Amino acid sequence: MIKNKKDVKKVSMYLMKGALLATVMAAVGYLGYDIWLASTQWLLVAAVMALFGVYMKLG
Repeated sequence: MIKNKKDVKKVSMYLMKGALLATVMAAVGYLGYDIWLASTQWLLVAAVMALFGVYMKLG
């Protein structure tokens, strides 16, 4: 469990970076090189990570 605000901001930052990475993976998949998931699945992962990142930043 996350105890203080500093840790929450750090986790939020990592979630947003993860969302960016998932978007890059979707772009790579669009070029024809699917890595573990299809492009649409990577976009879903990016959306969920970004939503949780924003939620944690606001909370």
